Amino acid sequence: MNILVIAPHADDEILGVGGTIAKYIAEGHNVYICIVTCGHPSMFSHESIKNVKKEAKDSHSFLGIKDTIFLNLPAVLISEVPKYEINEKIYNVLDRINPDIVFIPHFGDMHLDHNIVSQSVMVGARPIKSHKIMEIYSYETLSETEWNIPHMSKAFIPNTYVDISRYLEKKISAMSFYASQLKDFPHPRSLDAIISLAKYRGSTIGVNAAEAFCLIRKIVS
Repeated sequence: MNILVIAPHADDEILGVGGTIAKYIAEGHNVYICIVTCGHPSMFSHESIKNVKKEAKDSHSFLGIKDTIFLNLPAVLISEVPKYEINEKIYNVLDRINPDIVFIPHFGDMHLDHNIVSQSVMVGARPIKSHKIMEIYSYETLSETEWNIPHMSKAFIPNTYVDISRYLEKKISAMSFYASQLKDFPHPRSLDAIISLAKYRGSTIGVNAAEAFCLIRKIVS
């Protein structure tokens, strides 16, 4: 199978799907990652932008990602990009990869980039082409999913869990490549917080560690 993970920012893919990615790759599937944005020169130095991309490539190489696609839309400023341009870029990625399964950010996340990206993926993922995406899931991103204004319309309510007990260590190692993005506990983007969430999600289904997802659409043929 071809699996595509759409990440608004570099490291979202590991935070939300890192263990599941490692599991798919171990089972012989092709995993692709599309990182939609990168830092804008008005807010980030050229060196820091270059460094984050290197961290992403190193992390993905460690995991065995088939290909990493950078769309280079402006992080934080993506709301100023015409929606049709975002839709077209993401549509082209979907058309190129022809994924069987797609993972997208949760539309209710605090960061507006996550909301916009999730909507654009769903535009491109409409089941009207000859190749249909069979499953679409949204994932949770620490420091984004849990920090928005509490409201039912924004709530992340998982209904699908992946046992990553055998892959939690690999997820942590993959996240460790993102040294520039990691913080000290109790910040949610810390290795301790990532492990704690995995154990909590695992306890929900009676395993040592898990990642939780919302099933958006599944086509059974």
